[in-house]
Amino acid sequence: MKLTSIITRIVSTLGIDKAILFTSSNSLIGGVGNVISIILVVKCLSGFEQGFYYTFGSIVAIQVFFELGLNGIITQYVAHEASNLKWESRNILLGDSKFKSRLSSLLHFSVKWYMFFATILLLILIIVGFVFFNKYDSTNGIVSWEAPWILLAIGTSISLIISPIVAFIQGLGKVKEIAQIQLILQIFKLSIVWGGLILGASLYVLGISSILGALLLMVIIISKYRILLISIWRTQIIEKVSYRTEIFPYQWKIALSWISGYFIFQLFNPVLFATEGAEVAGQMGMTLAALNGIQSLSFAWMTTKIPLFSGLIAQRKFNVLDTVFNKTLKQSSIINFCGLFFLIVLIYLIRNFEIKIAGKFLGNRFLNYLPMILMMIPIFLNQFISSWATYLRCHKKEPFLVISIVSGVLCALSTLLLGKYFGVIGITTGYCLITLMTLFWAYYIYKNKKVEWH
Repeated sequence: MKLTSIITRIVSTLGIDKAILFTSSNSLIGGVGNVISIILVVKCLSGFEQGFYYTFGSIVAIQVFFELGLNGIITQYVAHEASNLKWESRNILLGDSKFKSRLSSLLHFSVKWYMFFATILLLILIIVGFVFFNKYDSTNGIVSWEAPWILLAIGTSISLIISPIVAFIQGLGKVKEIAQIQLILQIFKLSIVWGGLILGASLYVLGISSILGALLLMVIIISKYRILLISIWRTQIIEKVSYRTEIFPYQWKIALSWISGYFIFQLFNPVLFATEGAEVAGQMGMTLAALNGIQSLSFAWMTTKIPLFSGLIAQRKFNVLDTVFNKTLKQSSIINFCGLFFLIVLIYLIRNFEIKIAGKFLGNRFLNYLPMILMMIPIFLNQFISSWATYLRCHKKEPFLVISIVSGVLCALSTLLLGKYFGVIGITTGYCLITLMTLFWAYYIYKNKKVEWH
């Protein structure tokens, strides 16, 4: 069999279309980029600086309290409205003025909402960062973190302003195009991080890459979609998507789920930073960076299908919806498992052959095998939980509210209590057991709600 035939069969089996190709390439480059970044972090940063480097990311993630899940909602609502319109050209939508008007109202609402909350986020990030690091910095001033933190807060706030526009364009069906842009952005930001680390910018690289990346994204969006966005913005609004009656009843549930997600996924590093110091927090951060890269890659199969799922639901084509979803879930779970297997083998080889970077042993910058495996199991299980949640949320409903809150509370308590008394083993064991419980509960909700709604 010819090589091209083999490649074609693999691509077909894994369901790799152009949107997935660009999105997965983005995740793959991000994963490879993380590996290179890990090497450069080991080479260019001390163990203490590594702890700050990854804890920065966990604290910055409090932006979820300001975004409140609205990006995903924007994509879904735009997809529902756009399914009733047709493209005359790449910048012109034709159809009932009611749906065009509702699209315009969504764009107006999104821009105003995010402009306000991005300003609040900037102030909160600076305050929270200074309070936390001043209280728990055990390095006695060895690490200079103040200015890098302010830069990162600014970059995060600018990115928040642009994010609803990206979500809006995705909802219009421009998934492939947005994936291309994000691929370019990923390469650009990684280049900034690598160059900065090599040149000795240390913790400043996070803020610099965040600011420059946000500005580049803004330039690309304006250059490619200015005419389209202006056309939608200027559409006469005769009927609005009501935030109070349509979005809020759905958003508050999504928001609580996302906030719960913060306590599930982002609390590990700050707790370890406070209880076991910057070095252990750095090990958790580096391990999570690798695991999140794998999860991002495998979940690309699902996220690229959100506009398609939403459109099929709006048209009540449930049989087609289920066929596409089940196939996508199977493909993405295979990718996830293979990625995790490759990672554990790679780390084993690094440790077995005692690979060093600039005289520093790379293997001890990751968690030990037991806590690492206890983190890998939830990453695989979450592929199913998140996919089922995505499927149901495309119906513009949030049946995972209770399970998200319960999981978030349990993970927060587990991380705080077990982390205090048993350290990293306690945190990872608690997280693994809670995720296993969540899997069965999530499947029960998925099966019952699908029957009820269809």
